[in-house]
Order: sequence, then structure tokens, then C-alpha cells
Amino acid sequence: MLALTVPANAQEAEEAIDGNEIVVTATKRNETIQDVPFSIAAVTATDIQKTGAGNIEDIARNVAGLTVQNLGPGQSQVSVRGVSAGQIVRDQPGVKEQVGVYLDESVVSLSLFTPDFDLFDLNRVETLRGPQGTLFGSGSVGGTVRYITNQPKLGVTEGKVEAGINTFEGGSLGYGAKGAINVPMGDKAALRIVAYGEKFGGFIDAIGPAGGKDVNDGRRYGGRVSLLLEPTDGIRITPRIIYQDVQANGFNRAERYNLYYNPLININQVMPENTQYLKLREQFRDKTTLADLNVGIDLSDTIALTSVTSYINRDILVSRDASALTGSVYVSFAGAAAAAAGGARLDSNLLDTTKLKQWTQELRLASTGEGPLQWVLGGFYSHVDRTYAQRLPTPGSDAFGQIFLNAAAGGLPISATYNGFPANSPYNADIPYEIEQYAIFGEASYEFGQFKLTAGGRYYDFSETRDFISGGIFANGDTFRGDKTSSNGFTPRVILSYKASDDLSLNLQASKGFRLGGVNDPLNIPLCSGGATGPDARTYGGRPGYKDETLWNYEAGVKASTNGITINAAVFYNDIRNLQVTADAGSCSSRVVFNVPKAHSAGVEVEIGIKPTPGFEFSLNGSVTDSKFDSSVVDAGGAVIAGMRDGNRLPTVPKFQIAANASYVTEVSDGLDWSFNASFQHVGNRYTQPGDQEPGTGSFTNSLFFNPATSAFGSGNYNFGSYLLPSYNLVNLSTGLEWDSGLSMSLYVNNLFNETPLLSLDRERGGRARIGYNVGSPRKYGFTVRQTF
Repeated sequence: MLALTVPANAQEAEEAIDGNEIVVTATKRNETIQDVPFSIAAVTATDIQKTGAGNIEDIARNVAGLTVQNLGPGQSQVSVRGVSAGQIVRDQPGVKEQVGVYLDESVVSLSLFTPDFDLFDLNRVETLRGPQGTLFGSGSVGGTVRYITNQPKLGVTEGKVEAGINTFEGGSLGYGAKGAINVPMGDKAALRIVAYGEKFGGFIDAIGPAGGKDVNDGRRYGGRVSLLLEPTDGIRITPRIIYQDVQANGFNRAERYNLYYNPLININQVMPENTQYLKLREQFRDKTTLADLNVGIDLSDTIALTSVTSYINRDILVSRDASALTGSVYVSFAGAAAAAAGGARLDSNLLDTTKLKQWTQELRLASTGEGPLQWVLGGFYSHVDRTYAQRLPTPGSDAFGQIFLNAAAGGLPISATYNGFPANSPYNADIPYEIEQYAIFGEASYEFGQFKLTAGGRYYDFSETRDFISGGIFANGDTFRGDKTSSNGFTPRVILSYKASDDLSLNLQASKGFRLGGVNDPLNIPLCSGGATGPDARTYGGRPGYKDETLWNYEAGVKASTNGITINAAVFYNDIRNLQVTADAGSCSSRVVFNVPKAHSAGVEVEIGIKPTPGFEFSLNGSVTDSKFDSSVVDAGGAVIAGMRDGNRLPTVPKFQIAANASYVTEVSDGLDWSFNASFQHVGNRYTQPGDQEPGTGSFTNSLFFNPATSAFGSGNYNFGSYLLPSYNLVNLSTGLEWDSGLSMSLYVNNLFNETPLLSLDRERGGRARIGYNVGSPRKYGFTVRQTF
């Protein structure tokens, strides 16, 4: 582990004690990693630069027990220690996250849409393993990830600028520029400004009417402005505003099968590597504004008051080519060849929008003295207004709608399905949410001799209200207003620490976490095989909601540091109750959340840092995790539903993950250093959804096809193969020069051996419309120049 740049805010780190110790704020106060009495990792700004990490997914590969499932730009899903229930997809706004994500002290996590913040001018990224419900609340059932930014500094003028250019193997060019400056404003104020802009290269090609090269390129720009005011000793006021705009012109989806291009049409129609079929171009857009105010007041020499007020506004658009989805429905249900051909020929655009407004307020008192008793006591309030909407504009679709309804819904007139939504849009939904939370939390520790006992808890009270209004020929035209979910409870934590020496400590912990339940969306009955009385409707229907998920974590850890060697290790067992698992509702093109009564996650994680000689550093981080269901969910006939089977693996989690990093720095001439960095990352095999490990999965006996050239359509047998995502290895190298003047230049290559990581399975209508993978980027070459002052 490496030392940090020294921030100057009380909520951030103070100066590192020595080169192997990092100060973090995981317990709402400054402590070194070695003194925090539970498992935590911190990736520093230097680490980020050395490993070439560009996002939270890159960071996760270097942190034991941290897993990120990539579903496209700005849509990463985070899990810690194997606590995972599978992929959350675009039309599941009610599902809550299992890992809380914070930017400093502000909550930014949002189930599917974890913000993809730029990592420039960060101090570090903390990963707090295990449930953090005591201090961080719901959504931290598996753990918490915190982006910690550099704060304004009084009396210091400093800054840095960075520019870079890069390219993907077989892809397009990327480039960017970033800058940060800290400006003192007299003796009692300072301003820190960060700005960045970046163009992402693409590496996915598309064939079809909307085909092209490198269709998943994009851009990101944004900035942060922070003002520190210290009108008198003991009072610190830090208002800040952050804005970021991310746009991707496509998705990192590599298809293997598509309704319009597959071996069932022509035996030679095999999709090339890193290619997709498009009738319409796709897009992702996320405009995020975050404003927060941090006020710290020293009430005495031993007590401090902290107030954190934050407001976040997000406007998200996911625009997808849904032609294969809509076309597969018409091919499945239309009774006449001409009608089926016409419906499958249409261009169909699925538009998902999310508008979020969230207010949070935290107020806490904490001890600041040096005595054996340390404590923190606080209250938390949040109010979330979130509106999720779907539209499926498909010009000309109403001309085929009555034929569809005759086949699927017994001749229901088209006009009866609009429910106030536009014509020629087969599916529409508006789902507004209002979530309010109150919480009181506290934690205290007391040292007696070589022992320290820490105990705390959080009382929470949630209420959620939502409406569901749908319309279109694929929907039921349901209107539900005022559906409610409420929950209250208490999450405790107890930790016993034993400090055998200044260099060795042992920790035992028991802690509880929770995740709020919710209301299921109704099934799209017109799309279900057999309609309301068919097998899919019988299995997945009649499930109005799902319960809170709870978890008890039991953990034993050791932390040792001596003679330039740091070893931190922990063993853990998570007893999970009512795990919230999403299941694809068969042919209904719907998703339903189930509670699996019992599951567990157990494992060991190890982090080793070594400085054998001046200038050389080596670290090794790894985890072994066993995460499985301990009970089954079955239908009325006793058949297991969607892979929720006793003994099956929990999805998205590798059994084994390891990362090794080595760096060497030496002086080559007076005032000039040369550095070389190498990293190796191994991520084990995983499943995307629980059902992906069931026997027979991946074999389609009625896979659909439609030939745009001949208007022929039909079905046949297609064997996709195993849904197991294979393990992968990545090697990254970089080398650079740094002058005493603050100028540095570096060359890097990421994914040296050009491996194609398969990150998650992407499927439409359970694979009936298309199926493929979300993939990692190919080999990437880059050059970066930096200047600090």
C-alpha cells in the first residue's frame, strides 16, 4: 500500500503515519487502515495512476472481494464478499442496491445506475467490506464503496494538469484533458476547482441497417468546485457543486445470436467477434448534478458537530434498438405469414428514462479526544423522488396490433390498450417512486488494556409509495396508484479487538445489514405463452411484492505491519435471509423479484504489501468466496424456479480473484526518475443470473428468426452453449519519467495479451430475440503527460 497526498479537511485523511499506512474515514473519524477494526481496502491516487484504472470496474479487479458487473457505461453493479442476487436490468427501478456508493459523505448509489465518476483528483477509493448498516444504512448490506476527493487547502497554491491519448486494438482513438487547481483566498478561505473532458474510443462494430465501426464510443465531461471557509478556529464550512455529463453512443455488447442475423437463416451467418446487429443506433446519457454542504464545528476540545446536506439531480436516458424484441413478439404470436413478416420488419426503439431528485441530511456528534472512550451519535433523513418511464415507439405497429391481439388476447380492441399513451407504441409505463427514510445511529468504542470493544446500531424507518401505469398492446393497461412499502428495524454491530503489539492486531465482528423490500410490477400477460392461464403466468403471477433482505456477518481478521511488510487478512461468513433475486418471467418479457429464504456467502480475503528495497513495491490481493443458495424456491408443481435451487451458486461472484502489482522507481540522473509498473489480474468464472447454471440452459428448441431480405420467418434449434462466464486474466504495463519540476510522461498498455473478458450475459426476451455478452475492452495503448505545481 502507498502513502496518500495529504488532504486538509477534518472529514478526510490526515498525514500518513509512514509509507505503509493510509488514513481512512470508514468509522466517521480518521484512523489508519491498520487501526480500523474490520476489513477495509483503500486504493490511492497513486495506485489508480500506476494500474491505469479508469473506472470502478478497473479498481474492483485490484481489491479482494470487490466485484463489479459491467452492463454498459454508467450501469455497473457492485457486490462485495459474494453478496449478490444477480443482474438488475433496465426495467427494474424498484430493486435496491446491495452495496452503498458514496462520493465523500454524499450517497450516490442507485441500483442499476451507479454513477461512473471520473477518477481525476481523487484521494482514494475505500471499500468497506461486510454490512455497514450501522453508519451507512440500507443499501450497504454487502458493504460500502466511497470515492474520497481531494479537499480545498488553506494557504496553499497548487494544481495539476493532465492530457492523454489512447487507442484500442482494432478500435478508435480516445483522448482527454483534465486539470485541478487549489487557490487560497486570504487566510480563511480556499477554492478548489477540477475540470475534465474525455472522448472514449470505441471497439464494437455493428452490421445491419444502422451498422458502423466502433459504435460504442462516447464522451464524458464535468467538474467540481469546492469552497472551504474557516471563519474562526474550529469551524469549517465546505459548500461544493459537481456536474458530470456522460454519453455513450452504443453499448459494449457482442452478440452471438440475433433475430435478424443468425445461423437459422443462413448457416454462414455467424456474428464476427465484438459485433452486434443494429436496425437503430443506441445511446446512453447521464447528466448528474450534486450539490452538498459540509459543516464541521468543534464544540469543545473533545466533541465535534458535523452536518452534511446533499442534493442530487440525475437525468438518465437509455435508448436501445428493440427491433428484435418487438419483432420476436410478432413472429411468436401473429397468425398469418404476411402479418408476422410486417410486424417483424418494423424499427422499434426502447426508451428508458430515469429522473431522480434526492435530498439527504445527516447530523452527528463525535468525540475527538484521545481517551479510551470514543463515540459517534447521529441522525439521518433522506427524501427520494424518482420517476421511471418506458416508451417503445414503433412506427406502423398499430397496423399489426389487432392481429397480435386476436392471437394473444382474444380479440381485445387496440383502442382499449392505449390507456392514455401514444399510438404506435406497443409498450408504455410510468412508474414514479417516493421514498422517505429516517434513521438514528450510534457507535462507541472503549479500550481497556490491549482490548477494544466497539458496539453500535442503527434504527431505521422507511416508507415507499409508487404508482404503476402502463399501456400498449404488449401491456395489460394496468393502473395501480399508491402502492406502499414500509419497514423499520434495528441493525447492530459488535467488534472485539486485541492489539497484541504495535504491529499486530486481531479482530472479531458480528454485524447485521438489510435491504429494503418492494412491490413487483405486474406481468405483461399478452406476451405470456398461453395468456393468463398459461404456465408462465401461473408460475410468475400473483406475487405482488417481496420482503426486506437481511444479513448477519461473522468475521475474524488479522492486521500486521512490520519492516516494510503489511499483511491484512479476514475470514467471514454471511448468513443471508430473504435474498432478493430477480427472475425472468419466462416468455412474458417481465421480471419478478423473489425472496430466497436462506443463502450464504463465506470466504477468505488476503492483502499483502511489501517494500523489500527502496524504490520497489509489491502487493498481492486475493479472495476465495463460496456463495450459494441454502434453500429452493419452487412452483406449485415442485419445480425449481429460475435457478433458485439449494446448492446453486449466487450469480456475478467469482470463486477466486487475485491481483498482483509491482512497481519500481529509480533515479536515472539528477532530478529525473524512471518508473516501471506491472499488474496482473485474475477474475474467476461467474454466472450472470441464477438460472444460467440450470441443466439445459443455452439450448433453444424454438429459437426465432426473421430474414429481412426475403421476409421469411420461423423457428429452429439453436445451441448457444454454456452460460458460464469463463475466467479471464489481464496484464497491464506502464513506464514513465518524472522530473523534479513536476513534469511526468508515461506510456502504458492495458490488457497486454488482448484477452476478451466476458463480463455479463446480455439477452432479450430470454434469448428469443438476441443473445450475447457485455465484453471488456481489448488491448489499449496510451500516452499521458502530467504537470503538477
